[in-house]
Amino acid sequence: MSSDVTVDLIRSLVEAMNEPSSASAVQGPVEDWESLAIVLEFGDGYRSASGYAYLPEGAVAPVACRWSSIRPAVDAYLGSYYQPGDLLPVKILVQFERTTGKYEVTFEETDEDRWKTRPTNYRQMREELRPRLGGVRNV
Repeated sequence: MSSDVTVDLIRSLVEAMNEPSSASAVQGPVEDWESLAIVLEFGDGYRSASGYAYLPEGAVAPVACRWSSIRPAVDAYLGSYYQPGDLLPVKILVQFERTTGKYEVTFEETDEDRWKTRPTNYRQMREELRPRLGGVRNV
């Protein structure tokens, strides 16, 4: 683990999205991705992490992370922003460009429908979430 909780969070997401799961059993691991966008959700009694890996030539692959695989990094990240007992955001969007090392983390405090992917909007949502990180920090 590094001393930067954001870097650790991104690393845990990258590692977890290629762990065996029901989603990866269908399509196999996503290896040649250039960027990713993963939404962390903090609902009543549940947690989830899913999004998209963006591959060369415009291909997009859905990805998901088992919460148990990313929990220590998520807890450390949240612990750097929130005190015990504080109300957590409803969602966090993590965007990362593998080729440049740039990343952005966006908090959504109240809107549970923000970044929600449905059968009717999945094409629009995967483009909305696609990282376009011109002047953002590097890992």
